[in-house]
Amino acid sequence: MQKPTHKKLVTRCPFCTGQLLISRLACDTCDTRIDSELPVPPFFKLPPDLQDFVLIFLRCQGKIRDVEKELGISYPTVCKRLALVNELLGNQSAPRDTKQILEELERGEITASEASQLLKQKSSNPS
Repeated sequence: MQKPTHKKLVTRCPFCTGQLLISRLACDTCDTRIDSELPVPPFFKLPPDLQDFVLIFLRCQGKIRDVEKELGISYPTVCKRLALVNELLGNQSAPRDTKQILEELERGEITASEASQLLKQKSSNPS
């Protein structure tokens, strides 16, 4: 059985890598159109695997042991992913340096897409 594909919200310009904005909303009932400039919500800037993780965490009502069982990962891995989500959402005060990110990737504590997201964030917001 094939896993359903999810469409990914693009948050960076494919030409210059600048931040994209949501500029048009439309009602599928009455065909109303609203043109405006709205930022992409932070949740949608997370890599798809972390978006799925957050949804599972919420479905488990924040019970780390239930998240462990559902995803088949260890307690420390759940905690690391929570810390990563917080860091990517800007909720953590001490961001990791490049060496720490690469070491966590090497140990399998974070995925390549998560490491990539962290490194991109570091390069756009140098400390």
